[in-house]
Amino acid sequence: MKTFGFLWLAVLLGLPAFAQNRMPEIPADKLTEAQKKALDQFASKRGGPPVRGPFLALLRSPDVMTPAEILGEYLQFKTVLPPKLREFVILITARQWTQDTEWNSHVNIAVKDGLTPEIAKALAAGQRPPGMADDEAAVYDFCDELHRNQSVSDPTYAKALTKFGEQGVVDIISVNGYYTWFAMIMNSVRTPPFTPLPEMPTLAAFPRK
Repeated sequence: MKTFGFLWLAVLLGLPAFAQNRMPEIPADKLTEAQKKALDQFASKRGGPPVRGPFLALLRSPDVMTPAEILGEYLQFKTVLPPKLREFVILITARQWTQDTEWNSHVNIAVKDGLTPEIAKALAAGQRPPGMADDEAAVYDFCDELHRNQSVSDPTYAKALTKFGEQGVVDIISVNGYYTWFAMIMNSVRTPPFTPLPEMPTLAAFPRK
């Protein structure tokens, strides 16, 4: 009844109404020993903020959560890709899955790392961004084909290989896969999206069949 009342209040106030989160934060007194250990390991690596986003769901399977955080540390901070391009890959994945939490978490970082607001705005609208540099176009075409076709053509692969080498190609694929996995989790359990920054572009909602 509380949820029903909140939805009506949101409508009356003109606020967005989101589907109920299927895997909210677990109360501290309900955590298992394995979950407490996973949280401690997470905190020791991240040092805060508290667990949120996909990790709220992953905590339900602590033996998955811990290696996921370790892999994420490399894919988010240590790939051979320049930070701007790594963030660009994350945004492309968020756009493909219409995943607002991923998008709102990373669009400001991408712009700070050098991605132009114009590119982010076009991507948010579901368009191929105009005016991309050669390395940005190589990343976009690779990711776009990978998501749309579940494969990559020889010319697109060759362009990425020339720009980034074999490790770079593997890193591009891995960032796509990691954030696709996170998008699948959050879309399935209806993780509430983070609040977007007012000056940053937000994702246009795409109809899904």
